[in-house]
Formats: sequence, C-alpha cells, structure tokens
Amino acid sequence: MSEKIGLKEAISIGIGGMVGGGIFAVLGLAVSLGKGGTPISFLIAGIIALITSYSYVKLSLTYPDRGGTVRFINQGFGKGIFSGGINNLLWISYIIMLSLYASAFGSYAPNLFPLTGDKAVDYHLYLSAIIIFATAINYYSIKVVGKIESYAVIIKLVILLSFVCIGIYGLFGNSNLSQLSVANWQSPLQLLTAGMVIFVAYEGFELIANAAPDIVNPTRNIPRAYYYSVIFVILLYVIIAIITIGSLPFSKIANAQDYVLAEAAEPMLGKIGFTIITIAALISTFSAINASLYGGSRVSYEIAEDDELPHELTSKIWNHPVGLLITALATLLLANTLNLESISTAGSVGFLLIFAMVNFTGLKLSRAIQGNKIIPLSGFILCLIALIALISQQFSTNKTGVIVSLGITALCFLIEYIYKKTESGKIRLAG
Repeated sequence: MSEKIGLKEAISIGIGGMVGGGIFAVLGLAVSLGKGGTPISFLIAGIIALITSYSYVKLSLTYPDRGGTVRFINQGFGKGIFSGGINNLLWISYIIMLSLYASAFGSYAPNLFPLTGDKAVDYHLYLSAIIIFATAINYYSIKVVGKIESYAVIIKLVILLSFVCIGIYGLFGNSNLSQLSVANWQSPLQLLTAGMVIFVAYEGFELIANAAPDIVNPTRNIPRAYYYSVIFVILLYVIIAIITIGSLPFSKIANAQDYVLAEAAEPMLGKIGFTIITIAALISTFSAINASLYGGSRVSYEIAEDDELPHELTSKIWNHPVGLLITALATLLLANTLNLESISTAGSVGFLLIFAMVNFTGLKLSRAIQGNKIIPLSGFILCLIALIALISQQFSTNKTGVIVSLGITALCFLIEYIYKKTESGKIRLAG
C-alpha cells in the first residue's frame, strides 16, 4: 500500500522538480542570451509550462498512473513506433537533465573546495564524483533518496527566498538597475529563444503526474498542485533574474556565467553570501541528481514494461532496475563531453517536443478527459513555435547543440523502429 500524498507534498514534488539544479545551471546562460530582457524570457518559458500543465491536470485526473508522461503518450497515440520514440526521448531527456545538474555541481563546487588548482579539471572530477555518489545512494536505499529530497526542498527554498528578500532590498540605489531598461533587451526572437534554451528549468512539474495515483482528494488537489507550483516557480525565477541583472554588471555575469547566482549574492552579503548560495547550489543539484536518477530508471522500466523497449530493461541489478545503471553511465558520458549550452539546448528540445505531444494528447482526448480544446491546442502550437525558434536560432550560434539534439531525437525513433521490427520478425518466425 503506497503512502498517501497531501496537497503540500504534491506541491513540493512540483517545486522540487523545477527548482532542482535548473536555475543554478542556466541563469548565467539565460542572461548571456537575453541581457536586460532575461526576466521576460523566464516569463515566456513559464507561460508555456503553465499552459501545458492544464493538459497534465486533465490527463492525471483521468489516467492516474505512476508511468505519468509515458502513460499519457501511450493513451494518446497507442503503443507504436511513434509513442515508443517519444517515450525513449523522455528517458534520454532525464539523462540530459542529470548532465545539466551534474554540470552545475561541477561549476559551483571548485569555488568552495578547489582540488587541483585547475578549475577545468576540478569541474570534471566533481561532476563525475557526484553522479557516482548519487548512484550509490540510489542503490543503497530509495527511502534515503526521498528523505534527501524532502529536506533539500526546504533548504533550497529558504535560501532562495532569503536571497530574494535581501536582493529586493539591495536593488534600491544600485547603479546596475539601469541594465533592466528596455534599451538593454535583446530582440523579441532572441528573448523567446533565450526562454526556450532555459525551458529545462521548468520541466520538473511533470513529476506530479507520477505521484497522481497517491494524491488524496485528487479532483481538488491535483489541479492545485500543478498550478500553484508552476506559478510560484515563474514568480521566483523572474524575481531572481531581476535581482541578478540589477546587482551585477553584464561583464561580471559573463565571467561568472556558470555560478552567477553565487556571484550575485556577494554584493549584498559579501563572501558569506557567495558561500551560502554556493552551498544551496550544491544541495539543490545533488538532490536533483538523486531524484532524477530514480525517475530515469523508473521511466526506462515503464517503457520496457509497455513493450516499447526490450523486456531485459525490467530485470534488476542489485535489486534495482537495470535502467538505473544505464542512466548513470550515460549521464557520466554526456556530462563530460558536452558544454552547458549544448546540454541545455538538447534538454529543452526534448521536453518541448514531449510537451507538444502531451498537449496534442490533451486535445485529441478532450472529450474523454472532459477538457477544453483551446488550451491544449494553444499549448501544442506554442511548444512547436518555441521548438522551431530554438532550433533555428541555436543553429547559427551553437550548431553542436542543435546537431546533438536532433541526433538524439532521431536515434530515439530509430531504436524504437529497429526494436519493433525485430520483435515482429520474432513473432512471425514463432508463428
């Protein structure tokens, strides 16, 4: 019998999933792309997430299932090559998110505890060590993973909200406040693509879907959990972006791009502020890696159970799905080979495509889920426009990120096609 989840716990699953390592990893990248208009970029990305959450609400109420997004995609498209390819992409997107969190951990940690004196070497040592350590914890006990996550959500929110309160006070009379003026905004297209590159910072609300079967009073609590958590995180991100740009000159933000939030705390609180935010970043990214490793292994298990990947993936190594080990090894490879912008772009491409398909499912099944057609249709169109804008803009500035993103997406469908053909060949031979 599963433990029941109340509204507070459901909201913290959503907030914890979004305010994982995302904001610590991508804030500097967002400012480098959006400049003074970065808060608008976070708002645009947040609105797309909020519209998409409507489809998640309706689908979670009608098809509560621990498979979450995997179940919704199969419900909308049937179990075929297309749904299998999208679900494979979901698993790979978890691995990309893990790489993003590990990359953030590797960027922040050397500022507190330098190991070799060479930041580039320390970066790779730290990000590899934290993936291995979190994998060991997942193998040791799932209960420990849950406990770490519940404490980490409280710690990171207390620190970030304190940063917001002190930061707002610190903005008064700050000479950098003029950086937020419209004159320093990038073009509307650039602001849209900046929002899409950092869209990964919002994807975590979909974790509520996996908890839907255990949420008490679902009719009342599921919609509230989605909407409250997404709206809260939109406000948090927009305010953090305003404080960061109002506190630091663009040149300093560029120099500290990978650990900009800690740098933004220094003018207000000195070295202690830098240290506190760095510790918050390490706790957040570690807890996000922990939870995403578990989530990624569950996704691979669900896909294999639904016959969209080989059944061997439902087998266990050391009492855990084999997907946990594959997820960890793939994360080590990806995090150590790609730069932050390419990882972020690949993650955003994956989730925009997945969310477009969830919105399409919400539209297609609108009668069955007793939903409005306009909202999922808007979400579907917005996700596709955002996806096209992201790919076209990044192609001119970050070809590697686009090639990796499209290559990963194509590979997910190719693997599914080969698997389905092989299986149908086996059935014919057996017959």
